[in-house]
Amino acid sequence: MKKEDCFYLGTIVGKYSFKGEVLVKIDSDSPEIYTNLESIFVELSSGLVPFFINRCSLHKSSLLRINFEEVKDESMADSLIKKALYLPLSLLPKLKGNKFYYHEVIGFSIIENEIILGEIKTIYDKGSQALFEIQLEKKEALIPIHDDFILKINRKEKTIDVKLPDGLLDL
Repeated sequence: MKKEDCFYLGTIVGKYSFKGEVLVKIDSDSPEIYTNLESIFVELSSGLVPFFINRCSLHKSSLLRINFEEVKDESMADSLIKKALYLPLSLLPKLKGNKFYYHEVIGFSIIENEIILGEIKTIYDKGSQALFEIQLEKKEALIPIHDDFILKINRKEKTIDVKLPDGLLDL
């Protein structure tokens, strides 16, 4: 499985028991929807490797506690700490309305007052505020991804209608 055909699900952040169970911080508002997985891809130095799941449950409402078939003891679990987990894009739940996945809106046009401002080139989500990067005339502009700014997403037309604060694009 190629990484570009997958989405990032989360990272193994610790061990749960001496029997090899691990704790995973999920990059989702609804981690409970991932408790019935049969397998998952772990990013190792050799690439994405499938690991089969014996048992998976929610742990303290925001983490997954996973028992992998291949991980039998604490030392094997130790070797997986800080490893990223991925799933095929086909397993992403479909979103509706103004909810979207970052990867799905790359290439969408940002529109304000029926004027195309630019096309989304990249999304920065490492800081405290996620940002769209668009090409605005001859310069790049950053637009905060905020519910108050996004009026409508049209997946068919590949557009996002926004209402931005005055002067935001002048920064």
